[in-house]
Amino acid sequence: MELERKKPAQAGWNAGGEPSALTGSQKSAAEPALSRYYCDLHVHIGRTSEGRAVKISGSRDLTFSGIAREAAERKGIGLIGIIDSHSPSVQRDIMRCLDEGEMTEVEGGGIAYRGTAIVLGSEIEIREPGRKECHVLAFMPDLNTMSEFSAWMGRHMKNVGLSSQRIYVPSMELQEEIYGRGGILIPAHIFTPHKGLYGCATERMAELFDLRRIAGVELGLSADSEMAGYISELDPFTFLTNSDAHSLGKIGREYNEMKLAAPSLTELRLALERREGRGVTANYGLNPRLGKYHRTYCAGCGSIIDEAYATSQRCPYCGCTKLVQGVLDRILSIADREEPVVPGYRPPYRYQIPLEFIPGLGKAKMNLLLEAFGTEMNILHEAGEEELAAVVGAELASKIAAARSGTLELTAGGGGTYGRVAVPSKDKS
Repeated sequence: MELERKKPAQAGWNAGGEPSALTGSQKSAAEPALSRYYCDLHVHIGRTSEGRAVKISGSRDLTFSGIAREAAERKGIGLIGIIDSHSPSVQRDIMRCLDEGEMTEVEGGGIAYRGTAIVLGSEIEIREPGRKECHVLAFMPDLNTMSEFSAWMGRHMKNVGLSSQRIYVPSMELQEEIYGRGGILIPAHIFTPHKGLYGCATERMAELFDLRRIAGVELGLSADSEMAGYISELDPFTFLTNSDAHSLGKIGREYNEMKLAAPSLTELRLALERREGRGVTANYGLNPRLGKYHRTYCAGCGSIIDEAYATSQRCPYCGCTKLVQGVLDRILSIADREEPVVPGYRPPYRYQIPLEFIPGLGKAKMNLLLEAFGTEMNILHEAGEEELAAVVGAELASKIAAARSGTLELTAGGGGTYGRVAVPSKDKS
């Protein structure tokens, strides 16, 4: 069936539902009005509608249409990046959504569903000789271009149908192929010891890529803007905080606030380049202490190493040498500054604990909040504490307020285990 390409309107477009923009300052008729959108650019596909596995560790309900519904209807996210869109079976799902009229193509790049735009991406593993592997994200302007890119990758990859597969070409060649197709390249979770660029592959990004063709960098769950400020090479780049979701519930556990004319790849590119008024206006992320690779971890006894001993080659508790270096400790070991520098253009990094982490906020109370306020973004950003208390009580409303201001007490994560929100003794009974 030949695809009829429907073009939505410009800023404020609607594809079967309400736009997800929150606010916007009106400008002259010659300039588009800019609005704020919440954006999560790293979400995996678990299965296709045909039941084919894409991300083996991903949830079965992480389908293309399932992610679109979750982002638009429950989360309140205006721009979502699905980074397994290179898989031919996922592309068949996308075509089906377009053919059936459930979704439309976005002018400027992307797929529209109920006011949310999906940008089509791929997570790719690279490994240069003599180095460990690391992951990058590539986003393409439209489905046809992604299909062509997928066909090229298929000639250099063992199984292009799966997520996060290794490509057997030099990193510079991959970069050329992405930019030659009008795409953008973003190194993923750059500090994690598990396939992060700085975490295990190199001490300087310029050793792998042409920095002029890096659109931005994704910090990952165990780092924040200040920690990245120890490395001067990162000063020019826009930082992103994304969820790397492997289940629907994890979508939006980290996300960005952006100022855009409308959600699309073209607008995302302008935001990353900080041009024409577009930009990332806030990063919302976990306190790095909650990240599962924040501190050095002993594989022998399972201990997270105290800061005072993190530079040791042996575990101070059992003497084992099998240590997994944490993100903070890795950054300090490769830093080219004594103190972190945060450039003036850098937006605020706001520590925020996901709603699902909050003790006492179960499914029933979460549903009450959603009935009252519509989306999780509204719960986190729009509802006042008194309004929350009217729905779920003062004690839980106080915890939600503390979670979104980053003031709940935490225990540190490490070695692949997330940190936790400390539960007061009266809540443990």
